[in-house]
Parts: sequence; structure tokens; C-alpha cells
Amino acid sequence: MNTMKPILEMTEEEAAKIRYVLTDIDDTLTQDGKLRPDTYKMLWELKEAGLAVIPLTGRPAGWCDLIARTWPVDGVVGESGAFAFWETAENGGKRTLKSLYHKTASSKDHPILKKIQKRALAEFPGIRIAKDQFSRLFDLSFDFAEEDPVLPLATVEKIKEMAVSEGATVQVSSLHINIWIGSYNKASMAEYFLEQRFAWKSGSEDDSVFYVGDSPNDESMFARFPMTCAVANIRHYLKQIKAYPAFVSSKEYGEGFVEAARVLLDKRRAFCLL
Repeated sequence: MNTMKPILEMTEEEAAKIRYVLTDIDDTLTQDGKLRPDTYKMLWELKEAGLAVIPLTGRPAGWCDLIARTWPVDGVVGESGAFAFWETAENGGKRTLKSLYHKTASSKDHPILKKIQKRALAEFPGIRIAKDQFSRLFDLSFDFAEEDPVLPLATVEKIKEMAVSEGATVQVSSLHINIWIGSYNKASMAEYFLEQRFAWKSGSEDDSVFYVGDSPNDESMFARFPMTCAVANIRHYLKQIKAYPAFVSSKEYGEGFVEAARVLLDKRRAFCLL
């Protein structure tokens, strides 16, 4: 699959440098919309191994509030990079939710987004507003594959072109077309959050980040960080991306994430035994 190496080719030295495991959610952690027990268990294994676990998703603020509070994670980046939420306890007090917002993020009620919504619904039969739109703060999300009818990627590309022509930023996931006004993406907010939350240093600590994804909206992460992996269902989108991850799993969806995470943990343990 192009220049992607099998995840088993990750070296023990590479694995030993990883401190942060970042991951997409839909069709990377999930399969058929569900988070399976072995995948959720693996998130706990990563955290218990001392790694910071941080999902990056196009999903809305409402989902991310729940994820930050209830999942075994150290933060979550949502709406394709508009914000980060994380939970913390200070001075032995109760856990509280913290937030960080991108300075260029604009409201989902921006007039350009309203215009794009009107045009898309009128010009592209079958397209519909995503059911999670009510809990979004910053972007407009169209569903093309979460529910029926599933629309062809050719139609998705036409909607993307239309939205870009109106002045918006667009990313396509495996389920949704996410559209917003602002100069951010998953990678830019991942950097900002890591710097602010963990005092991470860009450049010198790039190889401490491991990212797993599955679709075009993960491309900014594939391009930004050297240690990235796609689950095997990335093959559906190889014509839609230019920047490829370093590695690929042999399995799809959540099973692919578990495979990649298991390799990471096993190689880290092996390095410690050298």
C-alpha cells in the first residue's frame, strides 16, 4: 500500500520514544459505529502503561465532554481541531473539565456556513445534516455514510469543492463532511494542546507522538508526525489523500487499532529488556 510499512516493522527504539498515543475515533476505534470491548480495554492498557491517550475527532463538543469525563483518556480534540477538553483534579479537589479553543474558530452560525448548508441541501440529493449537529459549537457536519443512503465519494468531493469555493475549510471523515470557518485542523490543535497541557516541544519531541487514523481527515496528522499508522480500511481513501502514514495495520477498524497498540506496547517492553 504505497510507502506504508506493516506496523510490525516499527522498531523497539521507535516504540520506546513514544509518550503520547493520539487516535481518531470513527472507524479507527469503532466498527459499525460501536466501540468494542477489546478496543476500550486497549485504551486502558495504554494509559496504565504510562502513555497519554488523546482521541482526535470530527465529533461534536457534546460527545467530547462525555469522552473527556468518562473514557480513560488524557484529553480529547474535537470538531476537527476547534477545541480540546480534558479533565483534571487540582489540590486534591473534585475533577473538573478544562478547555482550550483555537483562536480562529468561528460559530456554527456563521453566515457562510448557513449559505453552504442551503446550497448543499438544494443541489445534492441524499445529503443531510448529521444527527449530532445539535451538539456542535463550531462546524457544519453533513452525513454521507453514517446512515442510509450512503453517497458515493464523487458526490462528497463535489460538496467539498462547493464549500471551499464559498470560503470554508473542509475535511472528510469516513462518515461525515465537516465544514468550518477557521485556520485549524487536527494537527495544529494537537500541537497546541500538547504544548499547553504537557509542555511538549515541537521538533525535538515529534517522535514522541504516535497517531492512528483511517481517512482523509487524518491526513494533516499523517503529514505532521513521523510515527503514524492507518488501520487497514484506509485503502478506501488512498485516492483522496497525498500524505500517507508511516505504517499500516493488517486489520481494519478497532481491531486494527488494537493490533497497532499491541505492537507498540510489546516493542516498548522488549526495548526495556535490552
